[in-house]
Amino acid sequence: MNRSVPAEWAAVRRARLRIAVLTGVIITLLITVVGGVAHRVMVDAQNDQVWRELRYGAEYGDPARPPVCTWLYAPGVAPLSNAPGGFPLRADVNRVRATHEAVERTVRRDHTVYLVRTQLRADGDVVQAVLDMRFQLADRSHLWFALGVAEVVGLLAAAVTGVFLGRRAVAPLAEALTRQRRFVTDASHELRTPVTQVHTRAQVLARQAAAQDLPVPHRDGLARMVASTGRLGEVLDDLLLSASLAAGPTRGSERGPVDLVALARSVVAEERDRARSRCLTVVVDGPARPLFVDGIRTALRRAVGELLSNAIRHTPAGGRIELTVSRSGGLVVLAVSDTGPGFDPAAVEQLFQRFHRGSGDGGRYGLGLALLREVVERHGGTVTASGRPGHGARFVIRLPEYTPPPGAPAPARPFTAPRARRAGVPRRGRPRPADGPVRPGGSPR
Repeated sequence: MNRSVPAEWAAVRRARLRIAVLTGVIITLLITVVGGVAHRVMVDAQNDQVWRELRYGAEYGDPARPPVCTWLYAPGVAPLSNAPGGFPLRADVNRVRATHEAVERTVRRDHTVYLVRTQLRADGDVVQAVLDMRFQLADRSHLWFALGVAEVVGLLAAAVTGVFLGRRAVAPLAEALTRQRRFVTDASHELRTPVTQVHTRAQVLARQAAAQDLPVPHRDGLARMVASTGRLGEVLDDLLLSASLAAGPTRGSERGPVDLVALARSVVAEERDRARSRCLTVVVDGPARPLFVDGIRTALRRAVGELLSNAIRHTPAGGRIELTVSRSGGLVVLAVSDTGPGFDPAAVEQLFQRFHRGSGDGGRYGLGLALLREVVERHGGTVTASGRPGHGARFVIRLPEYTPPPGAPAPARPFTAPRARRAGVPRRGRPRPADGPVRPGGSPR
């Protein structure tokens, strides 16, 4: 799907297509059923009529002046000049003479159908009546031609109906969804500043309480406030990212080559203090040369940060976390492995569901891994998870490797500034507690 098309309008187009297809199928079925019934009725009516006329002609007709489209063959009467070849059927004549019972059959000859009745008349002569079905067959062909024209008209009407119904019925829903996304984006954006201020103020108060040696209940209450405001800031970031991904903006000015090796090292550097406080070993294994992917750096950083944060959260003290970046078959592969408790392989898909309630993180709800999958899939990649209870977990992101256009200069490796000491308010203004509280968007492992 073209990223420049909002998800709601892409859904509208798919709905219009489905409506057109379903309408076309229904119209086709209706025309087919009506045509089949009409054809059956016509065939039965024509057969009844021609057989009645044929039997009447065989019984009472004058061989010298037979009815229209009928020829009568009788002893001593010369056939008419326009009589079809191959008649009379001598085998039927001999059979009637021997049995005195009438014989009826259908003969296909000369691109038409002939109905043939051979019978013994009251005067003792054996007469064979032959009726040409040419005109009846033409009527049936005209009927199917008319049905074919009606089918084409019906399909065109289905397409027009699909577009009309899509605009009339589905477009208001898409507009409502767009307004909902816009509201979520605007509300989250407007709340970020006051939440950041509250978080910063809570951290300052927590430090002052510790410096002034206030009672433990006071310090614990302030610590819980810092953690709560930090989680609230993370939720707002999740909502902003989710709304941005759902709206499908091009964000062309933000897209470009991203060195996934440097990005992984940068994310690990940001989380080093948190990992050290939990006595964890975090290592990055990647090539010396950069591995570029085409994407939005901030979104990819959020995805890698989510995996690392998830691993830190679920790895016990003394554990080990490895980030491996490699290249395989035109893809850049980033894997995050930990020595945590792992998870049931049957619950892999549930890990990526929005607001899935897990048992490994206190039963919290979250968006983290669901948004991680959205980010990766919007960049044309995939994310998988594997693990077993008691044997850790492994998450793997695969993204298409960036290929510069012919004649374009190779992307320069981004300059990484020295990492500043983490203060109460981290970079990009995201409120996050210094002690690294559990994110509500984390994995329910």
